[in-house]
Amino acid sequence: MVQQLRKSITGFIFFLVSAAALAQPTQPTSGPLTLKQDAPDRYVVVPGDTLWGISGRYTDSPWRWPELWGLNKEQIQNPHLIYPGYVILLDRARGRLTIGAPGTPGTGPDTPPATAPGTTPAAAPSATAPSATAPTAPGTGRLGPGVRAEALAKEVIPSIPAAAIEPFLSRPLVVEPDGLDKAPTIVGTQTDRVIIAEGNSAYVRGIGNAKDGTWYVYRRGNALVDPDTNETLAYEAIYLGTAQLKRPGEPATVVLTSAVQEIGPGDKLVAAGAVQPLNYAPRAPSVFLKGRVMSIYGSPGRVGEAGPQSIITINRGRADGIEIGHVLALYNLGGTVTDVTKDKQFEDSKIQLPDERAGLAFVFRVFERVSYALIMNITRPVSPLDVVQTP
Repeated sequence: MVQQLRKSITGFIFFLVSAAALAQPTQPTSGPLTLKQDAPDRYVVVPGDTLWGISGRYTDSPWRWPELWGLNKEQIQNPHLIYPGYVILLDRARGRLTIGAPGTPGTGPDTPPATAPGTTPAAAPSATAPSATAPTAPGTGRLGPGVRAEALAKEVIPSIPAAAIEPFLSRPLVVEPDGLDKAPTIVGTQTDRVIIAEGNSAYVRGIGNAKDGTWYVYRRGNALVDPDTNETLAYEAIYLGTAQLKRPGEPATVVLTSAVQEIGPGDKLVAAGAVQPLNYAPRAPSVFLKGRVMSIYGSPGRVGEAGPQSIITINRGRADGIEIGHVLALYNLGGTVTDVTKDKQFEDSKIQLPDERAGLAFVFRVFERVSYALIMNITRPVSPLDVVQTP
C-alpha cells in the first residue's frame, strides 16, 4: 500500500513536469490520421533531427509515420533514408508527406510530383547527386532516397536520438542461458594479475585464427525472467570493456584498450560488430501485441522507475512478432483496492483497477524472446511489471 501511494505521488509530480505529453488512444489505431493544425507545409531537415521528432511535427501519433508517407509493407520494413537538407512537403488535401529538392518553396499547382523516402522519382538521377557545375533551379528537381547517399552516408537521420542508444547497437545485450559457454575466455594475465587494467595484456583461449581485431569483454549477468510465466528467457550480458587482438593462436594475446568494470580470468570475449544505423520507420505492430516490462536497464532486479530516454527490457521478441521500429504503448499495471462500502471478508470487496496509460516506447533491439525499447513520451513513471502493448 505504501509502495502504491509512493508511486501515485511520484506519478503526479511526473505528470506536472511532462504536461506537454498528450494522452494517446488505448486501442489499436483504426481512425483517420489527424494532422496538427500548426503542421508546417514545408520543413527542411537539419542535423540532429530524428524520424520520431519529424513525425511529431505533423501528428500527435508519431508511430503513424508510414501513413504520413503512404508506405507499403515492404517500404516500412526497410530503413527509411532521410538526410539533412531534404525538404519535406505536406500535401494537406491528402494528408501525405513527400520529399522535395533543397530550395523548394512549397506545394502548389506548379510543383512537380514529389516522392516519398524508399521510392525513386521518375525524373531524378538514380545514383548521383546533381552536378556542382550545373545546379538545379529551386523547385524544378527532386531528390530520391539514393541521391546524396554517398556524400551524406554518415548523416542519415536516425529513428530516435542516437546518443541514447548508440552503445547498445553493436553490443549484445542478452545471451541464451548457455550463450557464453563456448565464447573465447580469458585464461591468464601478465604476471598472474587478478584484475586486468587498461593497457594490460591477457591470454585468451578460443580465438584461434579469427580475423576480428576488436573484441568486447563480457560477463553473464542477471536472469531475465518472464513475469507472466516465471521462465528464464535469457541473461543480461554485462559489458566490461574492449580488447584488441595482438597475436592470434591458442592462447591468443589481447591488450585491454578500455575497461568500465573489473576484468579478470574467466571473463568472455565477443567479436565487436559494426554499428548499424537505426533509421526504421516508427510504426505500430500490425497485430495486437501485449507484454510486460521485465527490467529497467541499469537498475537491479525488479525495482526502480523509468523516465524519458530510459531503456527497458520487455518479455516479447522476434518469436512474438516484435520488429525494430515498433512503437508500444506503456501502461502502469493496475493494482487492487478494497471497496470500503463492503465487508472485507467478501470476495467482491476487492476491486481490480484498470491499467493506466503512461507513455510510448520505441523498440530498437530485438532478440528471439526479449527486446529492448527506449521510452520516448511519458506522463508518469514506468516500473518493472508494467504493461506494453500495441498503441
